[in-house]
Amino acid sequence: MNDILIIILRTFLLYWIILGILRLMGKREVGELSIFDLVVFLLIAEIGALALDDPKSKFIHAIVPMVILLIIQVGVSYFSLKSKNFRDAMEGKPSIIMKDGIINEKEMRKQRYNLDDLLQQLREQQIGSIQSVSYAFLEPSGNLSVFKKESQQYVFPLIIDGEIQVDHLHRIGKDEKWLREELEKKLIIDVNKIFYCSYEDDSLYIQLKTSF
Repeated sequence: MNDILIIILRTFLLYWIILGILRLMGKREVGELSIFDLVVFLLIAEIGALALDDPKSKFIHAIVPMVILLIIQVGVSYFSLKSKNFRDAMEGKPSIIMKDGIINEKEMRKQRYNLDDLLQQLREQQIGSIQSVSYAFLEPSGNLSVFKKESQQYVFPLIIDGEIQVDHLHRIGKDEKWLREELEKKLIIDVNKIFYCSYEDDSLYIQLKTSF
């Protein structure tokens, strides 16, 4: 009987503790969880299950690793906010699966993404023909982002949080020298001051950092 009461009490406490931890980790939709997020959530669930499975174990032994996981998650989120390279390493980068109606077979093999998955996700977005697709990106979350030829086209960011996206420059037929020359025309020498920059309608759109 005492074990049952302990389990009931621990279940009640763990519910609020885990809820608080998840709230502190930040808001993110389930479909947008990164691999790192998923690993943390699975570990928390396993720790909680062990605490309930053995009523005679010390409850603090379950709380401590949960707090450590919270600290790790908050730390990773902080560094991800400060560094795009770190963010890409932890969460991955979107992959171009289609361009101008042509499927990138090499990238699909690399991502272990098959045609059935692609066609299903296109159907879910009411796209019946691959020839109508301008760009299709496989996001790190596994979602497929599609831009149709007749709709607004995708705009590649050229600078993200002070870092030049060289691969994006190549995709629009430009290089880093061209970008720096265009920035100099706008009296911007230090790219680290730029929060976001893209090339739209034959001109640069630039948003500077509010704090530098």
